[in-house]
Amino acid sequence: MTIEDLPRMEFAFPGPLRDRLVAAVLSGAKTTTTALLVGYEVDGAPLPETGQRRVVVDSADQPVATIEVTDVRVIRLADVDLRHAVDEGEGDESVAQWRAGHEKFWHSEEVRAELGDPDFTVDDDTQVLTQRFRLVEAPAEASAEDV
Repeated sequence: MTIEDLPRMEFAFPGPLRDRLVAAVLSGAKTTTTALLVGYEVDGAPLPETGQRRVVVDSADQPVATIEVTDVRVIRLADVDLRHAVDEGEGDESVAQWRAGHEKFWHSEEVRAELGDPDFTVDDDTQVLTQRFRLVEAPAEASAEDV
């Protein structure tokens, strides 16, 4: 399997936030991520699976890394723990700080437009998909046998 055959992993929307998140993946600081379950439902996208490899793309839609999913959970937003929040690599030191940043993103016009719901909001019972992953390598270093 080549990198072009792998499912894509897009962090946030193209722009400064994606650039920061991708840099955190490449540095090893980011080893978890959280998405709204409803986003997968709206897109009709399959949920990621443990052991699956994915290609991380940057804001220019270029492959920059291969990751391997090591854990996938669907949980209530209120059940996200400190380890997961810290491992997202965004500098959060508490779950409350992590949640505030994520709520700001999830309540943005872009997310609401993507979901087709201009009034979308999250609460403690909102279902989120958490993923833990490991960096496999950057494509420039990868061979077809490695991915």
